[in-house]
Amino acid sequence: MDKSLKIALGSLAVSLVVLAVKFTAYLITGSLALYSDALESIINVATSIAAIIAIRIAARPPDAEHPYGYHKAEYMSAVVIGALIIAAALAILHEAYGGFLAPRAIDAPWTGLAIGMVATILNAGWGVLIIRQGRLQRSAALVADGKHMLADVVTSLGVLVGVVLTVLTGIAVLDACIAVLVALHVLWNGYRILRENARALMDEAAPAEELERIRAAISGNATDAIEAHALRTRHAGKATFIDFDLVVSGTMSVSQAHEICDRLETAIKKVLAGAVVTIHVEPEHKAKHSGILVL
Repeated sequence: MDKSLKIALGSLAVSLVVLAVKFTAYLITGSLALYSDALESIINVATSIAAIIAIRIAARPPDAEHPYGYHKAEYMSAVVIGALIIAAALAILHEAYGGFLAPRAIDAPWTGLAIGMVATILNAGWGVLIIRQGRLQRSAALVADGKHMLADVVTSLGVLVGVVLTVLTGIAVLDACIAVLVALHVLWNGYRILRENARALMDEAAPAEELERIRAAISGNATDAIEAHALRTRHAGKATFIDFDLVVSGTMSVSQAHEICDRLETAIKKVLAGAVVTIHVEPEHKAKHSGILVL
């Protein structure tokens, strides 16, 4: 089983446990703030399921209908995650409105707070782990899932502090106020995930650091060529598609030019995992005297 998929399945299990713990805290206390925190955890479960589906689809090999593979399925999953997070924020705002109209005291607050803290600690540890692994595996779905978990940790801590203040001050309406703040925080994170993954769906180029490594690999391994130009890159999940024009002598044989292309492809894949390289060979009169000069 793919490592990314194993992590996503683990994330689903953790999310279900956290959801159960948080709803227990809400049922004990009746706190709107704790309810909003539990409602966000439902989205954790949904995002974990979306990540599993996306990772399974993205792992499929290219076929006749999808010759470039299914890599972008993870970005589409992350966009769905962002939309679900925004939906959760709107649901929390709806509940908070009811709390403003009819504020109520919190029952058994200290027991509920203790239970909520257990869920927060579990979320924090797992969120850090899957973001780290998601970046290593170059999985947009895992990173989005992890970022939402860490956002959940921040809101959970805010909720716990708010519940303490509500109990100590005796101001029942504070409970609804905290729920509104949670909703706004969740709304911002949903927007951020949508924005980041929408850029990826628009075929955004590789980061500057990766581009530098690609250029260095081309420059240092294109012996007998003249130059490389028109370098283009785009990310798609774990894959980075790279294409460029390679200028060689007009008298060079096809076999020699092909050997240079093979050498370049191997060098690029060494410096960038998941690289998919396409090279267009041109004769010397096509040289632009710009781009990547060969060392």
